[in-house]
Amino acid sequence: MYGFLRIVNIFFSSVLIALSFNMFLLPQKILTGGVSGVAMILGLVTPLNTGTIIFILNLPLLILGLLKLGKQYIAYSIFSVVVTSVAMQFIPVKGISDDPILSSIFGGVLVGIGTGFIFRAGGSTGGFDIIGMILTLRKEFPLGGLIFAMNAIVVFISGFVFDWELALYTMISIFATGKVVDAIHTRHVKLTVMIITVKGEAVRQKLLASLVRGITVLDGEGGYTKEKRKVLITVISRYELSQVKRMVSEIDPHSFVNITETVDVMGTFRRS
Repeated sequence: MYGFLRIVNIFFSSVLIALSFNMFLLPQKILTGGVSGVAMILGLVTPLNTGTIIFILNLPLLILGLLKLGKQYIAYSIFSVVVTSVAMQFIPVKGISDDPILSSIFGGVLVGIGTGFIFRAGGSTGGFDIIGMILTLRKEFPLGGLIFAMNAIVVFISGFVFDWELALYTMISIFATGKVVDAIHTRHVKLTVMIITVKGEAVRQKLLASLVRGITVLDGEGGYTKEKRKVLITVISRYELSQVKRMVSEIDPHSFVNITETVDVMGTFRRS
């Protein structure tokens, strides 16, 4: 059931991206970032459909992702690219607004929403997103900021092909996309969880069975009651927080849980 919801999420998010391309960005000759931006340039200067170009340019990067990120991730990414490409064939290229600033902001925000939810579902929109995801697995960079940095090349290309005013509108669009992606995709955010419970062994076993995280167990004593308790400490990603809270609550509803944001981690920590 959860896999089906992921697919539905990716489908509607990909359609949203296609809509933002054809109804906000392309009518104003404003681009999005990465491979999609290059495809937009080719689509605007050639008779080829932008959606078809997006699919063709993404093929080599999807193969790279298959080698580095796994079959499921790439399956979701291919599904996203196909849905976006097909949807762009049917959604008319017709601007909602004649104001390029409004179009760049709203188009960028909608692309960011779609991209962020696709990331959360375990896929990508292809292109530079795959490269960005590979890099974030090695180093803890905010994904939206990393993609924004890589997309600078698209801004310069659009400046030379069209004009520099449109390139600046493109920069606004890419910046908005990156900010929204970082607000939705928070895998790079790490949390330290300290659990104080009288059912320490049961909580430990449950967490170890469900998470790929190490846990440190300490002996604790209530300062007022003098009762013996276990203190479990672990570091997780923000994505795992709701799962951890649910599991701890199921085993010991009276446990005390302290959650703090972690600045950085050293040593062995699974980042995927």
